[in-house]
Amino acid sequence: MPLEPKSVLDLATALAYVKGVGPARAAMLGAKGLDTVEDLLHYFPFRYEDRSNLKTISQLAPGELATVIAEVRSAKVSGFRRRNLGLFEAEFTDSSHAILRGKWFHGAYLANRLTPGTRVALFGKIEFDSWRGDLQIMHPETEFLGGEDEDGDSALADSAIHLGRIVPIYEAAGKISARVLRALLHRILQEIAPLEDRLPEAIRTHLRFPSRTEAVREAHFPSAGTPIRILNDFRSAAQFRLIFEEFFWLECGLEIKRRRAQAMPGIEFALSDRVREQIKKLLPFKPTNAQKRVLKEIAGDMSRPSPMNRLLQGDVGSGKTIVAAEAAVIAVENGYQVVILAPTEILAAQHYYSLKPLLHKLGYPVALLTGSSTAREKAKLKEMLRNGLLPVAIGTHALIEKDVEFAKLGLVIIDEQHRFGVMQRFRLVQKGVTPDVLVMTATPIPRTLAMTLYGDLDVSVIDELPPGRRKIVTKHFTADQVELAYSAIRREIDAGRQAYVVYPVIEESETQATQAMKAAEKMFDHLSREVFPDIAVGLLHGRLGTAEKEAAMEAFKSGRTKILVSTTVIEVGVDVANATLMVVEQAERFGLSQLHQLRGRVGRGAQQSYCLLITEKMNETAKERVRTLVDSQDGFAIAEMDLKLRGPGEFFGTKQSGLPTLKIANILRDPDILSAARHEARAFVEHPPSQEAFLAAVEYIRNHWQRRYGLVQVG
Repeated sequence: MPLEPKSVLDLATALAYVKGVGPARAAMLGAKGLDTVEDLLHYFPFRYEDRSNLKTISQLAPGELATVIAEVRSAKVSGFRRRNLGLFEAEFTDSSHAILRGKWFHGAYLANRLTPGTRVALFGKIEFDSWRGDLQIMHPETEFLGGEDEDGDSALADSAIHLGRIVPIYEAAGKISARVLRALLHRILQEIAPLEDRLPEAIRTHLRFPSRTEAVREAHFPSAGTPIRILNDFRSAAQFRLIFEEFFWLECGLEIKRRRAQAMPGIEFALSDRVREQIKKLLPFKPTNAQKRVLKEIAGDMSRPSPMNRLLQGDVGSGKTIVAAEAAVIAVENGYQVVILAPTEILAAQHYYSLKPLLHKLGYPVALLTGSSTAREKAKLKEMLRNGLLPVAIGTHALIEKDVEFAKLGLVIIDEQHRFGVMQRFRLVQKGVTPDVLVMTATPIPRTLAMTLYGDLDVSVIDELPPGRRKIVTKHFTADQVELAYSAIRREIDAGRQAYVVYPVIEESETQATQAMKAAEKMFDHLSREVFPDIAVGLLHGRLGTAEKEAAMEAFKSGRTKILVSTTVIEVGVDVANATLMVVEQAERFGLSQLHQLRGRVGRGAQQSYCLLITEKMNETAKERVRTLVDSQDGFAIAEMDLKLRGPGEFFGTKQSGLPTLKIANILRDPDILSAARHEARAFVEHPPSQEAFLAAVEYIRNHWQRRYGLVQVG
């Protein structure tokens, strides 16, 4: 039975009930996360075009941007044998009887649509074709102007919203074009009641904001005369208000969460002489000043009666693990248990192998619990944790399982938390009576992103490398220079050192992980049989079992294998001081921060270390990444550049569940608005106009923003 369109729309109306949508389009919109009228209203244009310069063809001049309404006179595909790679050309004419030629490379798909007699609107830059002596337009924006829109819906064919004005450009949703989205939004904005404005009135008045209804209308359909540059910079009054509002509610949620965490009863750890002595025994070397400062901040938090929620940032090789071990000593000496949670089995294993000898000499039993542990091992460890016989447990998601219970959990240390969902962290913390939480990351996060991603945490930064560490020399070779890389490997091996050869995995998908594994296996065969038949070569990838991974790493650590061919499973946590050379294959495919992480696996001893980046085909962005890595060792500067090149959503290499989904705000483009919104949000939470206004804000965040901002957990 067909769905009946609703005559009166509200924000909660399902899009399937909006006139002009229907079940098929609703499914395509739903795949884009657009389910309700509110969702579509928050689907803002990503740019704007000024199509107000509407001219006849005879009025056109080379070099100008213009809109023309014309009819196809003739069309053809030419230039290449393969039809789908052809040059599509069409001649257009209008009431002035002049001719305009349109050209589209790889445009053969238009042959069935731009047929003689078709009326269209063309927008783009007018050029002079010196060969033919007439005007042309290359790859113009094209709108079809028949009695129906391109999907056969006559109700959406009003060209007045597509031409002769500033036109919003939307990202298509499946087969639903920007034109259809534009028409749907125009209709919704005409039919919906004025939007409720929940932004505090004092802020609206103080900052002279337009109403929410006006701001949403103007963001979708700007008034005539609005400068196009300001719109495309997202700095019109309407856009500013909407960006500010997103940041304001996000920052309010984070501030409320922070204050509620601080108000909860926590564990007041004692910093006794015994604790200090045990920490001194633990240290294998003299700590850096940065490590001392950070430990003081952590110890200060742990000695307070409220729970610690702290982020520990440190570049690769800065010594975060030893600081985490010191925090663990404080908890264990006070009679509490410690959990160290890592996102992958290999990283959990690395923590286990590096921390076990340190903590063992203090008399603390340490155990590893992962998904690959046998049923017998799991049962034994769970019993020991439940009975308080195991003070330190290191593991993966297996530690979050419901049947894992602790006698007295006091400290939770989470490594690379951006790889965990927020609810996973929440479930682990629930296993103790508000334990202290220390989040570690070796991914240097630019301050703007850190304040958004970890806004509810206090931040400590280890900004100093241990003494004796030397700068890693980074060089770039193209694929046809790979023999130079092999010569460098041979040189290091002959000098008694070891080397990595890495094939990174971009996404943790089945196909790509398998492809990377096969590439690594192929290179392993090539290197071990043909290039270095006289040298022991090892292989490590994510598809090996835990025992095989451990054996491969142990053979490399002990020096039995001299070259380790690997995927990015060695990205974090691997520490072999004798490894002085890393070769990264296909380096152009990966983000700066990931390459910086990989590079950090060498340079861990006193010897000079090298990182060789091998690239195949590179675009301008890839060239910029390689240039940055060759020139810089500063993790934070590299992270800033990575964020600029890739954007927040892809900054970590995969889409992270902890990163808020912003609809119009952009933390790269809008740091000034973010800062203003944070200031206003903190002032509002600290001094709300009334208790009623504060409770209303909490309710609004919970009901309206929780679904969009998985990060914001309030109430």
